[in-house]
Amino acid sequence: QVQLVESGGGLVQAGGSLSLSCAASGRTFSIYTLGWYRQAPGNQRELVAIITRDGRATYADSVKGRFTISRRAMDAVFLQMNSLEPEDTAVYYCYAYATNVDFWGKGTQVTVSS
Repeated sequence: QVQLVESGGGLVQAGGSLSLSCAASGRTFSIYTLGWYRQAPGNQRELVAIITRDGRATYADSVKGRFTISRRAMDAVFLQMNSLEPEDTAVYYCYAYATNVDFWGKGTQVTVSS
């Protein structure tokens, strides 16, 4: 099992920045991918960014050039969000893929005011 706990998030004005952090615990040695998804009201959960054990990062087109994902070994993942837009408002979920299983954090709210 893998446990994920997010921190960060909050309220920011458009154009501002926020950082999210996620601490992983449990069988972290089995994690292959860490990352972030988000879900806005009325929308499906969507990928924001993921990073693999070998350091390959993938971003949603909507956040390329504005968000940066990084990790510390496979026990923490971070998301630096710059130039935030109201469309980035959502609950952000930490994600881990380990031994063919998806694990999720409880989510943290990010609200961008116009």
